[in-house]
Amino acid sequence: MEHAMRASGADAGRVEWVDYAKGFCIVLVVMMHATLGVEAAAGREGWLHAAVAFAKPFRMPDFFLISGLFLARVIDRDWRTYLDRKVVHFVYFYALWVTIQFAFKAPGIAMSDGALRALALYAEAFVQPFGTLWFIYLLPIFFVVTKVTRLVSPAAIWLAGAALEIAPIETGSVILDEFASRFVYFYTGYILAPWIFRFAEHVQSRAGLAALGLVAWAPVNAMFVVTGWAEWPFVSLALGLLGAAAVVAASALMAKARLFGFLRYCGERSIVIYLAFFLPMAASRTVLLKSGLIADIGLVSALVTVAGVVGALLWFWAARGTRLKFLFERPAAFWIAPKPIRLQPAE
Repeated sequence: MEHAMRASGADAGRVEWVDYAKGFCIVLVVMMHATLGVEAAAGREGWLHAAVAFAKPFRMPDFFLISGLFLARVIDRDWRTYLDRKVVHFVYFYALWVTIQFAFKAPGIAMSDGALRALALYAEAFVQPFGTLWFIYLLPIFFVVTKVTRLVSPAAIWLAGAALEIAPIETGSVILDEFASRFVYFYTGYILAPWIFRFAEHVQSRAGLAALGLVAWAPVNAMFVVTGWAEWPFVSLALGLLGAAAVVAASALMAKARLFGFLRYCGERSIVIYLAFFLPMAASRTVLLKSGLIADIGLVSALVTVAGVVGALLWFWAARGTRLKFLFERPAAFWIAPKPIRLQPAE
């Protein structure tokens, strides 16, 4: 796997196409929330809705698959170190940012439903993930489950995960429902990592053929989305895996051509964006819709997407080197194992 790595900027330990894939996915996530939020507030759909629908079969599957890619390197660490890096890390950022989100939402909830209701919702957020933060709530659970079951046959675990994804599980619990829907993709990234890295290498060595494959895949994915078949059992799993492969291929091609460097940077700071995009997104949506300066809902959605991504990065840049760095860098008091020599903020 090491030979698949290429230096990315100042950090020679990063894999360029992985950062492109993470950047692509985080932008799609922000786009989804921005577009659906704008459309709900405006009461009508815009042209960006089609792009959000197109990405739905693979948007989160690829994010989880990428999250599992490097797990084999650390899964045999002692439990203390493993829990620190893969559980406490995300618990800290979840607890911090769910509190920040509630600081903005609680006054409105208290005015409409009372202060006790606001307090109850805040407490509930530690059992039922709140808003956009469910991804970093679920990820530590995946890390723990995978380590606990690492001596079980990978084929058996994968088949169990696939069965959960295929089954129509709707309990009302975000954790249970999303675990059932997403674990198979995370586990696929974990057990197939060497083959996924080789696939990316093959894509880069056969760029023309890979581009033709992407051109062939796109209308097939679109057809299943438009017809509604993308939600069918077995079909959703197939589209999720195919879509994840397509994102890997597209990212490998972008890395080879050194195109869209901003996506790579977003990938390097994907969790930063995931944590902080909600406020600039909500603020820009309110301003743009209330001003009435732009009538095109699709354009408003696109601008809100940009505001969410860039606003989160501005927040991160402003906090670096200040007393606010705790927003994106876990303080020493919240480590349960020795710190690594080199830190990756929030990641």
